[in-house]
Amino acid sequence: MGKVIAISGKGGVGKTLISTLLVRWLTENNIKNILAIDADPDSNLAESLDTEYDKSIGDIREELSCKSLPPGVERKKYLEGKIFEITVETDKFDLLVMGRPEGPGCYCAVNHMLRSIIDSTTKAYEYTIVDTEAGLEHLSRRTTENVDVMLIVTDTSRKGFKTAARIKGLLQEMNIKANKIFLVLNRIKEEDKEIIKEEAKLTGLDVAMEIFEDPLVRKYDLEGIPLIKLPRDSETYKAIENAMESAEWM
Repeated sequence: MGKVIAISGKGGVGKTLISTLLVRWLTENNIKNILAIDADPDSNLAESLDTEYDKSIGDIREELSCKSLPPGVERKKYLEGKIFEITVETDKFDLLVMGRPEGPGCYCAVNHMLRSIIDSTTKAYEYTIVDTEAGLEHLSRRTTENVDVMLIVTDTSRKGFKTAARIKGLLQEMNIKANKIFLVLNRIKEEDKEIIKEEAKLTGLDVAMEIFEDPLVRKYDLEGIPLIKLPRDSETYKAIENAMESAEWM
C-alpha cells in the first residue's frame, strides 16, 4: 500500500511550493515510484515541477459528457483507460492533473473521480503527493480522503492560522481519515518567530516544518522559473530536507 501525503491550507500560503519540493526530496532519496496529483483547479503544480501535460481529468469529464460510448463498453473501464493515458510519466515521477471542476455549484462527478483515483491509483505508488485546492472546499466536498499525512500550510497571517485550525476541525467533524496531521509554517521572519510559535500552539497542531522567508523563491516565481530547480543550498529546500530527514512519519 502506498503512502498518501496531502498538502492543504489557505490560498497563497505556499502549498504548491511544499508539494514540489516534497516530490523533489523523494526523488533525491531514491524513491522511484512517485505520483504527484495536482488537485487544485488552477493547475500550477505541473509548471512548478517543470513538466508539461496535455489533458486533465476535467478534459476527460467534458469528453464523457458529450459522447456516447460504444455498445458493451463500461463507462468506468473507459474512464480508467483514459486516466492511464493522461498520466504524465517522467523518469523521476508521474503526474496527474485534475483540472477544473464541472462548474458553479456542481462538483459531484469530479469529486467522485478524484476519490476513486486516489483510492485505486495510489496503491501502485510508493508515495503520492496531493497538492489540494485552497481552503476548505476539498474537505467539505470530500475530495481528499484516507490520507496518511495531512500537511496544513500557513504563512504568518492570522487568516492562515485560522484556516489551519478550521481544516483540523473539519477533518474531525466529517470523520475524514488522516493518520497524522501537521502544521507547516512558511515565510517566517526571524523577528516574528516567537509570536508565530504562539499562534501555532493555538491551532493544536504539531509543527512539522519551519520555512523562513526566502527571496530566492520570490525571484523564481517572478521570473517564472520552476520551483523544482531551486538550488540545493537554498534556505527553503534545506528546511524541507532537514524536516523530512527527521520525520518519523516517513
